[in-house]
Amino acid sequence: MKWGLDRRIARATELAEVYPAAREILTFYRELALLQKSVSEDLHAKSETDVRVLVRYFPALLDLACKSGVNLETPARQEEVLLACWEGDLANDPAGRFYAHVLLQPYAEYLASRGDIPGKAADPRCPFCNARPVVGVLRGEGDGAKRWLLCSLCGTEWQYRRVICPNCGEENKDKLPVYLADQIAHVRVDACDTCQTYLKSVDLTKDGHAVPVVDELATVALNIWAEERGYSKFEPNLLGM
Repeated sequence: MKWGLDRRIARATELAEVYPAAREILTFYRELALLQKSVSEDLHAKSETDVRVLVRYFPALLDLACKSGVNLETPARQEEVLLACWEGDLANDPAGRFYAHVLLQPYAEYLASRGDIPGKAADPRCPFCNARPVVGVLRGEGDGAKRWLLCSLCGTEWQYRRVICPNCGEENKDKLPVYLADQIAHVRVDACDTCQTYLKSVDLTKDGHAVPVVDELATVALNIWAEERGYSKFEPNLLGM
């Protein structure tokens, strides 16, 4: 992954000072990322690929959540929750999805790092693990910028057309409004008036130091702004927002 856990941890620390309104969110995310780093290092050291080994990290995660004041029901059958989330079957269980997703992210990133992944895909789902993207990434190319999608689970990036809704396939640019806030110039809301969904995009041509998954979390004000106007987020981030 282009933005490893060390970069994510450092960026969360930095942005907690830049965006005071998101400081609590970013501090909690930083603690989760530190836990994920220990999981990742353990998986790499032991070359483990069985998803069920993640159960052993549940106690540390539950302890962290408790200390951080997270009020979510503790999964009773942790292995089943992990397997269900890995198969994409926990959409209606926010608590289970949160706990499983925290542990599955470093596991999925570890698996993705072991093999070649196509750089381009016409589908809005990840070409490696089939999860949905959590954020778009804009990179300069020629006189414009190309869009990449960043997987919400394994961190894989793949190139995707800019003028198209990843949710419903709408291609009419008049139905695909873009919203920007002056105080957050490098993050934008890409909305769709046909299906009423939105995906945030991080423009690296405006801030080359951005770490998309962290900057997306830090700009929660844009989520509130979009949802007040009737748009629903295409895919929640790690914290369910």
